[in-house]
Amino acid sequence: MIDLQFDFAILLPPLYQGALMTFALILVSAPFGFLNGIGIALGRTYGNWLVSRLCHGYVLFFKGCPLLLLLFIIYFGLPSLGITFTAFTSAVIGFILCNGAYNSEYIRGGIQSVSSGQMTAALSLGMSRVQAIRSIILPQALRKSLPGLSNEFIYLIKYSSLAYMITVVEITGAGNIIAAKYFAFFEIFILIGIFYLALVTVAGRVIASIEKKIAIPGFGGV
Repeated sequence: MIDLQFDFAILLPPLYQGALMTFALILVSAPFGFLNGIGIALGRTYGNWLVSRLCHGYVLFFKGCPLLLLLFIIYFGLPSLGITFTAFTSAVIGFILCNGAYNSEYIRGGIQSVSSGQMTAALSLGMSRVQAIRSIILPQALRKSLPGLSNEFIYLIKYSSLAYMITVVEITGAGNIIAAKYFAFFEIFILIGIFYLALVTVAGRVIASIEKKIAIPGFGGV
């Protein structure tokens, strides 16, 4: 068992590097997963028959495919077809694809909660369909879907630990390497658990602040 008070100099540098990798995975994946979700939701709601069915199939596949399996397919499977990505890129692609599928469902629900009469009114005022979606429908839909989107963002924070399974040494991977070397599994993973708890707590507070800021007056929330 490692003496944590004595060996912080050993523990902290690799854990710090792992934490930076975790932040990088999240900061790259989350925005593109969000944009992907918007595109899929709009395609499924407003696209023609073919586009709508393709978007529906996308959601079915990536919601049904375990994320770990998806990472294995991208990193270990695609090279057999001549398509090769780095471990980091493979992890980001997998996170974006999966995150986008779930985000699209929350956003689609938000779109469907907006009265169809608003689209009719916008078109009658001379706005194009694209203008109406961009300026009237989508802003309301995103407000209403924010609680679900925030949950998916928190899931993404925790799912980032799966990247270690395809050799991306984020904080869980770094901790596992250190724990195996010094036989201090309990101590190391408690530290990592505290890191994730702190990260999720901060993210939750930031999201709650955003929800409060954009809440519709008189409706008691988003």
